[in-house]
Amino acid sequence: MPVAAPHVTLRSPEPALIALPWTKPLRDWASPEVELVPLEVGPSRHLVRFVRVAGRLLAVKELPTPLVEREFAILRRLESAGMPAVTPVGAVDRGDGEGFIITDYLRGSIQYRRLLSTPGAATSGQFSGRLLDALAVLLVDLHRHGVWWGDGSLANALLKRDGNRLQAYLVDAETAEYHEQLSDGQRQHDLDILVENVAFGLADAAAALGGSEVDTDAAVRASAALRDRYTALWGQLHRPFVASANDRRAVATRIRDLNVLGFAVEELSLDVTSGEGMRVSLAIASRRFHAEQLLRLTGVDALEGQAQLLLNDLHEYGVWLQVQGGAQLTAGLVAARWRAEVLEPTLVRLRPHLAPGRDALQAYCDALEHKWILSERAGADVGLDAAVADYVALGAPAPESARAGSDGVDTMSAEDALVSAAVSAADEDASR
Repeated sequence: MPVAAPHVTLRSPEPALIALPWTKPLRDWASPEVELVPLEVGPSRHLVRFVRVAGRLLAVKELPTPLVEREFAILRRLESAGMPAVTPVGAVDRGDGEGFIITDYLRGSIQYRRLLSTPGAATSGQFSGRLLDALAVLLVDLHRHGVWWGDGSLANALLKRDGNRLQAYLVDAETAEYHEQLSDGQRQHDLDILVENVAFGLADAAAALGGSEVDTDAAVRASAALRDRYTALWGQLHRPFVASANDRRAVATRIRDLNVLGFAVEELSLDVTSGEGMRVSLAIASRRFHAEQLLRLTGVDALEGQAQLLLNDLHEYGVWLQVQGGAQLTAGLVAARWRAEVLEPTLVRLRPHLAPGRDALQAYCDALEHKWILSERAGADVGLDAAVADYVALGAPAPESARAGSDGVDTMSAEDALVSAAVSAADEDASR
């Protein structure tokens, strides 16, 4: 029987990537032909394996060809819109009805099971609140861009720590559909699916850790809060806004409220109503208001939550400079001095203590949070230098990549060690 001829679509045509055994089922891939990285995979209907090739760590998923085409198209659309989702690298039609979707490994990502890997975490406010906020924001963003997820769940998203919050990334789009605009009914149906799946996911996480029936009930209640969070955020972004004619303060307040949520306004239109008021329509951009502001000021590219913390730190340093020098400096000069005198030297201190592949900016944000905790205990500002020294002495702990050992010292899990090794090797290859 002749071997099926695959049709391969790659966005980065490295020879090593082209040479992968695309005619074989994924279960038959083996070394030395392929360098497989044995990372843990969350619950999935389809086989997923991780491959290091051409200086990159990739995820390869095998599924029917029509689903490959759909997922690749949706991921390309999400990428072009700047949406939080895994980056598509390629799609393969194997020629026998099956194929592969290839995506970049999302560095620094966390599976929900790891985040909820301590008893009570599935229903505690510290973890479930941030998790539900992240999922609500992701679903709102998808719906704003006309994407119906269709199978939203904890297993179909990856998480990254983003300052003092979490950011959710879509990792599975095989059921997703694109529409020019979603109806209210489509949005509510998608939300119903996500709420139900999250309830099962939280209950499963609680049960896996020996949770009781009370934990399961709490997981269901926690997931129900997801609906409220989604509805509140959607309402903030889309509620009609009518103000008195020429009430510039009301317009400025509305824009500031959106900016606080992280959304920038890219277009504003005013229509005078018959009652001499005005209806304000706002075209809302992606949720990177603070990130874009930080990038313009300092050249530092960060996630939205990280950028909010970093901007606060920058402004605090600007006030200190003004007090010390007795003169007000321009925003550009403050930003340049903050990066040169505070951020970069601190990153130099932190990097030797971070696992390979760990986000150094997130570690800086963790150090800022540690400074706040120490200052609260001391009743006075302890200063960044002392906070960083104490943070490093504790092992620069990172919830996204560390597990507490029996002696209370944070240690890397086997999975984290594999990821670090794979990322390090990939970085080495890329620098040659």
